Amino acid sequence: MSALPNEPLPVDWHVYRGTGNPGTVDELPAPPPWRRFSGEPVNSAPTDDGGEADRRIGGVHGIGRVPSPHEIAMVNAAIYLRRPLLVTGRPGTGKSSLAYLISRELGLGPVLRWSITSRTTLKEGLYLYDAIGRVQEINARRGEEPDIGEFVHLGPLGTALLPYERPRVLLIDELDKSDIDLPNDLLNVFEDGEYEIPELTRIGGRHPEVTVLTGDREGTAVVRRGRVRCRAFPIVIVTSNGEREFPAPFLRRCLKLHVEPPTPQQLGAMVAAQFGAVEGIERVDVARLITDFTARSDATGGLASDQLLNAVHLAVELATSGAYQPDHDWQELLTAIWHPLSSSVTET
Repeated sequence: MSALPNEPLPVDWHVYRGTGNPGTVDELPAPPPWRRFSGEPVNSAPTDDGGEADRRIGGVHGIGRVPSPHEIAMVNAAIYLRRPLLVTGRPGTGKSSLAYLISRELGLGPVLRWSITSRTTLKEGLYLYDAIGRVQEINARRGEEPDIGEFVHLGPLGTALLPYERPRVLLIDELDKSDIDLPNDLLNVFEDGEYEIPELTRIGGRHPEVTVLTGDREGTAVVRRGRVRCRAFPIVIVTSNGEREFPAPFLRRCLKLHVEPPTPQQLGAMVAAQFGAVEGIERVDVARLITDFTARSDATGGLASDQLLNAVHLAVELATSGAYQPDHDWQELLTAIWHPLSSSVTET
């Protein structure tokens, strides 16, 4: 019998549990009928991320940010519904690290990261075609036509929508920095799970299958008749620092999660994940650093977690060299490292 809305959900409905431990999930929950896709041909996803997850969230014996129960529930809802998760919060609260936590725990391979600027366009996220490079290559080969696939490079979004058996994790970082049109431009792609590469569609009769470059390190994939359609809609994490509002049609296609600043306990876990095995860490009063960092963060309107990591690293280096002293000079260093993130904050 299914649970009523006012009853607690069963714990075992979670696919993602926020442990940060490397793992794999053989089979994800089936998507809703309206989020099922059938792209071909099936592509193989890479498994090695070159240590990127360890660098961003800590090693396998600890994670840099412990997710809250609400965050875990929202990630699972996004996986069940195959909808993008819009993650908001102050800068430096670990919004982007969520993508790496999910990918490592579920064994979904390297995270595809699309960093947004005011000049970013949808096409750049999907693919780039180097027409000039191809013409130059034709001239260099004295008229011999090179493989067009050598000049088509899929972007992070375009790579995430390739027909993999299991979804890839796509991080669309700081969408609030984009041009005003980009969120609306994403609507059809999010809804349809596919896109076209006109340069390949035009030659589809002569070259029905073309091998192109992807957003993965040394990655390639086969595109059939110029159209890419996913099989498993990617797990999409969209981050925003709250610098702008998004249009209602875009929000309707997303689930929303707000990440609160980390607690002292979470900061302690983050430091342990990054420095647990580092020589010299035992000589540093990490608890005091966290207390001072939290006070400074409250006084300046919020600091980024990596500003704490910077201070711990410097303290370890000074401690190892025998130069660490919590004196006036050290306090001046901390003030410089823990500078306010907003120009409107007055230094005291």
